[in-house]
Amino acid sequence: MKEEERKEEERKQAVPEQAAAPGDEERDEEEKDAPAQEEFEHPDYDQELIDLIRSDLPVEEKRERLADYHYSDMADAVEQLAPDERRLLYRLIGKEEVSEVFAYLDDAGDYLEELSDDVAADIIENMDADDAVDALEDLDEDRQQAILDKVEDEAREDIQLIRSYDEDEIGSRMTTNYVYIRRGLTVKQAMKSVVDQAAENDNLSTIYVLEQDETFYGTITLQDLIIAREYTDLETLMTTSYPYVYDHETVAECVEQLKDYSEDSIPVLDSERKLLGVITSQDVVEVVDEEMGDDYAKLAGLTAEEDLQETLPQSLAKRIPWLLVLMVLGMLVSSVVGLFEPVVAKLTVVVAFQSLILGMAGNVGTQSLAVTIRVLTDENLTGKDKLHLVLKELRIGVSNGLLMGLISCLFVGFYIHFAKGEALAFAFQVSGCLGMAMLLAMTISSLTGTVIPMAFKKMNIDPAVASGPLITTLNDLVAVVSYYGLVMLLLIPMLP
Repeated sequence: MKEEERKEEERKQAVPEQAAAPGDEERDEEEKDAPAQEEFEHPDYDQELIDLIRSDLPVEEKRERLADYHYSDMADAVEQLAPDERRLLYRLIGKEEVSEVFAYLDDAGDYLEELSDDVAADIIENMDADDAVDALEDLDEDRQQAILDKVEDEAREDIQLIRSYDEDEIGSRMTTNYVYIRRGLTVKQAMKSVVDQAAENDNLSTIYVLEQDETFYGTITLQDLIIAREYTDLETLMTTSYPYVYDHETVAECVEQLKDYSEDSIPVLDSERKLLGVITSQDVVEVVDEEMGDDYAKLAGLTAEEDLQETLPQSLAKRIPWLLVLMVLGMLVSSVVGLFEPVVAKLTVVVAFQSLILGMAGNVGTQSLAVTIRVLTDENLTGKDKLHLVLKELRIGVSNGLLMGLISCLFVGFYIHFAKGEALAFAFQVSGCLGMAMLLAMTISSLTGTVIPMAFKKMNIDPAVASGPLITTLNDLVAVVSYYGLVMLLLIPMLP
């Protein structure tokens, strides 16, 4: 043992340790202190499902494995499978599960087309009524009717109820998937009623309480009902000031109210206060998303939001109307510029800075427009609040105009003097006129970006219709008149 230790010691002496290079020790310390770079990997459930369907595993094993996946992932996989593979998936999971998967499909109608009327009817029958309506919308009317004829009466009535509303009415977004109890029941009777309905309706968190004449009374949470003692008076657990909306109210009118409440669902009542359905939190998210998309489309000068599946004529139909309006306004701007042709002929240098003032006026107007539309979504906005907003945007417009006008005056003045070789006095006469025009144009543009959407709102027109292109074109008109008007009044008389 000692001999081995001696040999090891001799080996160490024969091969000296390599000297550390300068900075190596410092680098080692930094590497120790540096946090480990984590790579967050997420499983590709879509591909796992596709591979599972295409595998040679026994049917029962496939069925067991499929039970572990979420319906949303199955829907993503359905869109990537071949028709025969989709039919295999449907057989493996059963019609009730297929109905859940179809609720997550963006274009469920395309996949219903692959199925017989009987199979499609079974799927539609097991879907929530609002999801079923969305799926049927993608089919032609004859196919819709053929499927509905094979659907059970109760499900068909729910579907027809939702389809009876206009697209912009909140009733068209509700679902009939809810649980209710009658007022006056005991805890035991209420629990039995909930259990009986749970097989068909899975929105259980909030239980709706109805009077004997079917009118809405209030709500009770499932948690409170579960923990209630048998002798507890349910009346003490009910909320009678619960929010609700009416079926014929427009989505735009309801969206702010729906956003204000963090409830899992809100009841939809008819004019007699009878419960027709509920708006779920998921519906609220979809409604808000659609409203934002619609407003964004209008801000871009479109009549409605576009998607990738639209045909050329459909896209043109949404774009052409506003483009025609904007073209007319553009011609008006050009005509106004033409009125100042004598000014341009005598002082050609001013043309070089036209785009500068047009751009700044358009920018400040669009900023005010964006702020105003966002503020106007608050339905509780008072006249005093609106006046405060107008004055605030006016102050901002003046301040921005003063700052940008001063900067442009100095920059353009020196540019004309040094680059164009003009006299310093003349250079700053031109740039001073430009600075004053910018102040005036930016102030007015800020006002138009605030006042126009307010006026639209007052006329019950969606303020988003006061789109970016519209405001920009109007502000171009303001900028042209301001700029060339001041040049004509202030500069032209000074020329020899």
